[in-house]
Amino acid sequence: MNLYSLFDREDLDRSRTFIARPARRPITYGQAFEAAARVANAFVERGLRPGDRVAAQVEKSAEAIFLYLGCLRAGLVFLPLNTAYKLAELEYFIDDASPGLVVASSSNAPALSKICSKLGVDHFETLNADGSGTLFELVNRQSAEHAAVERSDSDLAALLYTSGTTGRSKGAMLTHGNLASNCTALKALWEFSEKDVLLHALPIFHTHGLFVALNVTLCAASSVLLLSTFNASEAVRLLPQVTCMMGVPTFYTRLLDEASLNRESTGNVRLFVSGSAPLLAETHVAWQQRTGHAILERYGMTETNMNASNPYSGSRRAGTVGLPLPNVEIRIADEEGRAVGQGSVGMIQIRGPNVFKGYWNMPAKTAEEFTSDGYFISGDLGKFDEDGYLSIVGRAKDLIISGGYNVYPKEIELEIDRMPGVVESAVVGLPHPDFGEGVVAVVVPCTQGTLDEKNIVFALKDRLASYKLPKRVFFVSDLPRNAMGKVQKKLLRDRYAEEFSARPSAAVRR
Repeated sequence: MNLYSLFDREDLDRSRTFIARPARRPITYGQAFEAAARVANAFVERGLRPGDRVAAQVEKSAEAIFLYLGCLRAGLVFLPLNTAYKLAELEYFIDDASPGLVVASSSNAPALSKICSKLGVDHFETLNADGSGTLFELVNRQSAEHAAVERSDSDLAALLYTSGTTGRSKGAMLTHGNLASNCTALKALWEFSEKDVLLHALPIFHTHGLFVALNVTLCAASSVLLLSTFNASEAVRLLPQVTCMMGVPTFYTRLLDEASLNRESTGNVRLFVSGSAPLLAETHVAWQQRTGHAILERYGMTETNMNASNPYSGSRRAGTVGLPLPNVEIRIADEEGRAVGQGSVGMIQIRGPNVFKGYWNMPAKTAEEFTSDGYFISGDLGKFDEDGYLSIVGRAKDLIISGGYNVYPKEIELEIDRMPGVVESAVVGLPHPDFGEGVVAVVVPCTQGTLDEKNIVFALKDRLASYKLPKRVFFVSDLPRNAMGKVQKKLLRDRYAEEFSARPSAAVRR
């Protein structure tokens, strides 16, 4: 079954608003589906076949959503890329995924088209935030008739890259069945209907904004009020026009700083959802006291979509991510892989129709990440309470979550270590008041005094996405190690926590 068929249904009122935008005309479901058909026909004209990848590094827009829907309709594999990625990062993704078409903004076209030519990508098109560019010049010439290509549950619908502990990013293969099972489960669980209007301020190159927010909206025939980025004062102003909002914890901490946030401004909203990073219990409490609403926290990953959620009707417990979704099995295992009892901490393992097919071109890595009986080993540590609510208590993998984005230290360490004057480095995450965790680098220079904090961060700006850049850089004569020679990152976190808390940003500008 093609995921697209869940959205474009015969019983759908195509005159309904799908996308609303401040100060712009709304877009109906009928207009969106016609645009998706034209996109699909444009891909066919370019010679793309079902299963081919389409890589897109584009700004958030209605046209970017049509691009996603057109990929589904044509049976292609959608590969969204973070708009913050630099050319060095993009070259790796394009080389690894071998897309048949790359779409990017006109500003990136000169350099990125050269990379595409070098890597043998057949087609390159442009798409800008206002909808202009060569892609829609091609699209607008196409027919609005296109039968959705038949797909099976196991066929790929999307390829999303997630950072790797070895520094090499891994492409998570998500199938039509994965995405369909998740959006239908969430639609029912969160009671989405055609009466809902979702405030959408999330990026759409990420599981949260694309597969949770948009897919659930489409599945329920709801509407989205589409914002290009999140702005707290604008969000508060728009809350009376919506019934739901999905965000990362940073959204909620910034909204709490707005004096106009109160029970009246949130009175029309029935549901606030938080995910992509842990929500502090104090934020949960402060939000409820201020607005009268309990934030619904859920738990998901790139590889699994959503796994657990606090209930819509029932107790939403601060500090927990709720109960496993229907048909999703979650167990807690010890270091030997044996299931542990209620209240015991262990590795979270997940099995169900939501779990991805594996890592692109990495069969050995895929095999390592699954148990013999088919559970995905999440890398997160958790425990169940007596009522079956799941709490995330830590991470076994060396992962930092900053502003809702996954950051693996090894990728940053490799870039720092290659700099002249650096012996070695270690990167850790420390509590940050706005981003949840901030990236912190600890560097051993060849000679003391030859490197400074601002120069290191500035040198990384052209190599790494902005959310991966260290907020602070500290210098040491050597890194603490255990008897086996492994860097003891816990000691570094303990050592620099207070100093980082006092000044959580290097404020590097040039």
